[in-house]
Amino acid sequence: MADNVDPQRLKVHDRPAGMPFRITRIGHVVFNVTDLERSVRFYTEVLGFQISDIYPEAMMPGGMVFMRCNTDHHGIALVGGMGQPSSSAELHHVAFEVSSLDEVILARDRLRAQGVPIDFEGRRRAGVQIAVEFRDPDGHRLEIYWGLDQVGSDGHVRPAHEWKGARSLAEAIRDPVRGQDTTLRDPSLLGQE
Repeated sequence: MADNVDPQRLKVHDRPAGMPFRITRIGHVVFNVTDLERSVRFYTEVLGFQISDIYPEAMMPGGMVFMRCNTDHHGIALVGGMGQPSSSAELHHVAFEVSSLDEVILARDRLRAQGVPIDFEGRRRAGVQIAVEFRDPDGHRLEIYWGLDQVGSDGHVRPAHEWKGARSLAEAIRDPVRGQDTTLRDPSLLGQE
């Protein structure tokens, strides 16, 4: 495995002309979990997902629970019976979008109240989304975010010199990137920092 990443060499890769199909979105993620009931409780009671369907042990070893956060039948599915917690070696994280910056703060506060350890809060660089990062009971890395840059049909992305990392939500809100309106609907939310 190479230790040096050459951004210029990687940038030459692109969607081939004439591809016969186009993936339009990422549909769902399925996690293996060690304790199905504990994980279902976390995804419903802490994150607010709803159960759509359940496969019993006879249909899927370990059982399987399909969960939704919108009108899609499932965005997350959980399969029981994993032997040990995830090392997150094969998958870095899964991110969930919320519709307002206020909701990122409210999610962070809920996670804290539920005793969920938070790995990061603030703004990452590329994409400039404002987020809170944490783990589920099996150690899968998760993110709740708002404000991810959108790429238009011209393919233009924000240049790296405009990225601004921030190590707290308050800092990200105080020092927005160009074009990112960090005005809170409820400014009192920051008083809970």
